Amino acid sequence: MSIRYVTNEFINKTKWDQCIRQAVNGRVYAYSWYLDIMSDNWDALIIGEDTYETVFPLTFRKKMGIHYLHQPFFTQQLGIFSINKITPGLINEFLNAIPSKFVFAEINLNTLNKPDPGKWNVFNNANYELDLIEPFDSLYKGFSTNIKRNVVKAEQKLIRVSDTVNPEETIKLFRENRGALLQKLKDSDYKRLTQLIYHGIHKQIAFSYGAYTNTNTLCAGMIIFISHHKATFLFSATNDEARVSGAMSMLISQFVFSAAGNHLTLDFEGSNNPQLARFYRSFGAQRIEYPSVTINKFPFPLKQAFKLYKSLKTGKESKEA
Repeated sequence: MSIRYVTNEFINKTKWDQCIRQAVNGRVYAYSWYLDIMSDNWDALIIGEDTYETVFPLTFRKKMGIHYLHQPFFTQQLGIFSINKITPGLINEFLNAIPSKFVFAEINLNTLNKPDPGKWNVFNNANYELDLIEPFDSLYKGFSTNIKRNVVKAEQKLIRVSDTVNPEETIKLFRENRGALLQKLKDSDYKRLTQLIYHGIHKQIAFSYGAYTNTNTLCAGMIIFISHHKATFLFSATNDEARVSGAMSMLISQFVFSAAGNHLTLDFEGSNNPQLARFYRSFGAQRIEYPSVTINKFPFPLKQAFKLYKSLKTGKESKEA
């Protein structure tokens, strides 16, 4: 069947979500409601009419008359989702079918999308996942000595874990600490995140956890979305007290304890940051890669200028981070 480009107003969201629900590589990020909240605009490439068999959300922005594809915040992996087998040829067809009006793209595909690096500009990102099917005792053996030490330290400091934390508390904690250094996250992004979390809570797939000090002060928080047998570690926050007390190690350990023995994978959502990668590996998580693709269709002089602009912007943001 042919690939159709469909603008947002003509996408059948019921058929779309049914495809994502049944897809061999479905992820929570790709549901229509998730995209509606997190993306300024999105259209799609679709195979199928009565039933959507394969879909590819095109999340985009428009500046100075230029349409470009981008990766929305808090949406780690998108790309091609299908109820059928995803072949290298199918991936190539979909990437070639991106309409010419999108002259530039920097997007993340998903772990089952393997574009040909000989045909596309591909960069592989690191993700870390922990299979929770084993009982907790077995999983705990895979924890590093440092994580175990942190959990004991948190217990000694009387850190208390709660699963009924107000999401705004965790977002506020983040903004006052790590978020204070990230200028790329604007008020509008935090508003989208808040809306997303509450929508997930309403659907009973989002859960907000927190760790409190012995003076009942939140020092660490995390938001988990559960979908497609994955518990996605979508958002977290810590302060200096948490780093001293080992609160985040305890928080994650408690979640693993509560979820152990189930057909569920804890998806840590990254990271390419060596320090974070080391922390996630400390729980016994395994590295799983997913690709980013850059497409630049600008004419030669503009292509070079845009590449320079992006490199300078990326360098600035890395310093801010």
